[in-house]
Amino acid sequence: MLAAPGADRPEPGRAPGASTRRPLSTIRLRDGRQLGYAEWGEPDGAPLLFFHGWPGSRLEGRLGDEAAREIGVRLIAIDRPGMGLSDFQEGRRLVDWPDDVVEAASALGLDRFAVLGISGGGPYAAACAWKLPNRVTGTAIVSSLAPLDVPGGVAGMGRQNRLVFQLVGSVPVLGRALMAAMARSVKQRPDRILERGVSAAEDKALLRLPGVQAILAESLSEAFRSGSRGPAWEMGLYARPWGFPLEDITTPVYVSHGEEDANAPVTMGRYLAATIPDCRAAFYPGEAHLHFLNRLPEILEAVSP
Repeated sequence: MLAAPGADRPEPGRAPGASTRRPLSTIRLRDGRQLGYAEWGEPDGAPLLFFHGWPGSRLEGRLGDEAAREIGVRLIAIDRPGMGLSDFQEGRRLVDWPDDVVEAASALGLDRFAVLGISGGGPYAAACAWKLPNRVTGTAIVSSLAPLDVPGGVAGMGRQNRLVFQLVGSVPVLGRALMAAMARSVKQRPDRILERGVSAAEDKALLRLPGVQAILAESLSEAFRSGSRGPAWEMGLYARPWGFPLEDITTPVYVSHGEEDANAPVTMGRYLAATIPDCRAAFYPGEAHLHFLNRLPEILEAVSP
């Protein structure tokens, strides 16, 4: 979850040991929409569906390639509607996402699978845990937002993010204008948007790790492949109720959160951990929003069979 301010592209600079598979695969859904996805990790490993941050794309999954191969996980990253290769979906709700996931899993020959949502992907992982208890084997919710209508839920969130959500909640047209402006900025300098999008010193240091900024910049650019409508609609979804009670999730969930997170403050992670019934949680002092870059092996282990 960052602060808010075409043609196929070449692969970005790869992190050490990263896969060379071209991430340009699509699935045609029953309603005619196209859903984009990419795979990393171990092709014959335990399947795990990866839900990217906001705004982002399937290319973010490349960050987990090495850890997934080491642990034996087949990591499948999916573009949400209106981002990357996925077509926009009129009127979609957060609780509609599991239906797309079921179709994608069936097309890929998956009966059961784990899900991992990072940052803005966290609510989507929670929705799958709630709606697909017979398909989801485990859920990881990492650096995630919590429902914004929870009292005190935005305590500790950066001022810019708080302002964005207030605008989107009260004046949606302003949210669309913000995303249009962000799309123009991303086209010119995605690396600069990334640097401005994280405020914690710990996150800025992680951005300088080999390959990380290149991967995240490519993922951010891909989020706006078809324009700003998809990211703008999704931003509005975060500002509204999720549409299901966290208390009704019956599958095991693992929450991972950095205590210095300024994008999705640790109060949100603690709320998720306290509200989801079958939940294990890890909170890391001195780590922030991008803490998962150093924690992916243990996160994948936590949700692997």
